[in-house]
Amino acid sequence: MVETEKTRIDKYLWAIRLYKTRKLASEACEKGRVKVGGIAVKAGRSIKAGELIVLHRGPWYQHIRILATAERRMSASVVKEFYEDITPTEEMERLQLHQAAMASWNIKRGAGRPTKKDRREMNDFLGDW
Repeated sequence: MVETEKTRIDKYLWAIRLYKTRKLASEACEKGRVKVGGIAVKAGRSIKAGELIVLHRGPWYQHIRILATAERRMSASVVKEFYEDITPTEEMERLQLHQAAMASWNIKRGAGRPTKKDRREMNDFLGDW
């Protein structure tokens, strides 16, 4: 467990186990799904303790505050010392609503695309996110 003063955001997100691989963390940054201070960042941006990161995770946004930086992947039991999850309850409710909606149509991952009729029913139910 190496603590550094500054580290790359892609390394940090991988080290604290928010992404399975560093490549996935880098791709999320390049696609604009990672924001620091409300601005989309590139994978090479340096971060430091105290900054707020917002991750776009499908139908919801996860908000985390950096407590300490790290460049090496660590065990899951140690990770909570490096960041604090401050996701608002509205976002968690949005995630639960989305999961319930998907479960109501019995959509299984990898089962293929929904039909046109299924898509229209989902859009009518969910409305505009």
